[in-house]
Amino acid sequence: MNSNKTLTLGENIVVGLMLFALFLGAGNIIFPPLLGQLSGETLVIAIAGFLITGVGLPLIAVIAIAKSGGGLQEIASRAHPIFGLIFTVAVYLVIGPLFAIPRTATVSFEIAVLPFLSESLLGETWPLIVFSILFFIVTVLFAMNPTKLVDRIGKILTPILIVVIGLLAIKSMITPMGTIGPAQGAYKEDAFFESFLQGYLTMDVLAALVFGIVVINALRDKGVTDNQQLVKSTIFAGVIAATGLSLVYISLSFIGATSIDSIGIQDNGGSILALSSNVLFGSFGSIILAMTIAFACLTTSIGLVAAAAQFFEKLIPGMPYKVFVLIFSGFSTVIANVGLTQLINFSVPVLLAIYPLAIVLMVLSFVDRAFNRARIVYGLSLLFTSFISIFDGFKAAGITFPAVEDVLMHLPFYSQGIGWIIPGIIGGFIGFIIYKIKKQ
Repeated sequence: MNSNKTLTLGENIVVGLMLFALFLGAGNIIFPPLLGQLSGETLVIAIAGFLITGVGLPLIAVIAIAKSGGGLQEIASRAHPIFGLIFTVAVYLVIGPLFAIPRTATVSFEIAVLPFLSESLLGETWPLIVFSILFFIVTVLFAMNPTKLVDRIGKILTPILIVVIGLLAIKSMITPMGTIGPAQGAYKEDAFFESFLQGYLTMDVLAALVFGIVVINALRDKGVTDNQQLVKSTIFAGVIAATGLSLVYISLSFIGATSIDSIGIQDNGGSILALSSNVLFGSFGSIILAMTIAFACLTTSIGLVAAAAQFFEKLIPGMPYKVFVLIFSGFSTVIANVGLTQLINFSVPVLLAIYPLAIVLMVLSFVDRAFNRARIVYGLSLLFTSFISIFDGFKAAGITFPAVEDVLMHLPFYSQGIGWIIPGIIGGFIGFIIYKIKKQ
């Protein structure tokens, strides 16, 4: 195998399509239509906020992983090896068998299967059990051979996914369901920050920190081992994925924004898409939606299982990759049957607590040459950030500390949900000063 192979344009595009498909999961398809409905006339501002956390930050994360060459744990360990291990395990579990992987099966069932069941089966639990078992059997079959992941997802599943979403989006633009109405709720005053936080729910920054190494491994399997070429190809793949995600988000949010006249205000993006597809394509629309959700969830499930198995295989050398694929798929099958609502409710506080830490790690990895990767800079920035983000997580879980809340509410951007930004910067600045003093 050529150790200095340079991929052709077509091969690079296939890798980019694989990364796009890995990112485009159920949450990515469900949240934009709801954002569109609620933001209304503030749609452009809302989309800008959502694209930052849903596209921009994940792209930066992929590039950060490519530049580090060692994955999330290598970057996180720059603060401290113990933190690096704990944080990386936490991220892999959150976007793996605890939340993201089970959610792919549950959302697939509720949107792609449930509408087609007879009324006699709606109250039964066994259809979800059967579906989740079948769903993860397919996941296992694809994930068992990670060297084929690029070709199988990039060449087979992704084109189908793009065609299905394209049909729905184009029809909504040719024959809009209605006009864009007024903004609702928090979007009336804080459309940008509200949509910025909604981007957390996609889990894409966390996923990018994991998928980055999946792309690097896929490139190495294709014969690319030169570090500079690996970074270049990974960035190319990231740009393709970011472009695709942006087009999907804009299209789906437009569907939501123009749907109110026809279907009214809905509680979630799944209902918006289900009803909108019916309006746009009739009964055929429901089939289009079912295909979209099924393929989007399946590709994400495959990628997450493969990534988690690869990580834990290195963490626990005695356990082979294929065993972890079976363990995570089996565990996710069980968790999926807990229910989508419970999964989402439990994941929000956790995401609010760890998402800011991932963002800070990412940003510091791009500028750490300025302070020679000094541990004190990473440590203090993460410490100050975590103090705020953990309290945000507690608050989302309904656990409040009034005395602390009275102090934190004076922080800039705290009421918008991103009060951790200024403390994170201050912590990094203090660490930088300490580094400079010690150096002198």
